[in-house]
Amino acid sequence: MKKLMMFAAFAALPALAGAETWTNAAMVDVSCSAKAKADPDAHTRACALGCAKSGFGILTSDGSFLKFDQKGNDETLAALKKTNKKDHLRVTVNGERSGDTIHVQSVKL
Repeated sequence: MKKLMMFAAFAALPALAGAETWTNAAMVDVSCSAKAKADPDAHTRACALGCAKSGFGILTSDGSFLKFDQKGNDETLAALKKTNKKDHLRVTVNGERSGDTIHVQSVKL
């Protein structure tokens, strides 16, 4: 029984090993990601909503842009529709990075 419990604990590790958290990251839509890089906090909610079909992502502290998967896009769009923020769109994202895409577990505006 003890060996079975240890196996179960180790089997769960690979699923958790790739999870990352990005805190206070600048959120922008894909269409505006290049031009928003210079001043992401000036990127407006209205623009993000207007460009929502392109998808969303974050600008990282090193200047990279990471796109969200469909779940992340859906959650971000819902959060944008609920918020009264006009700009300075910062998020906390939990997920697993694969290349330049984040497979989002959660995103909070």
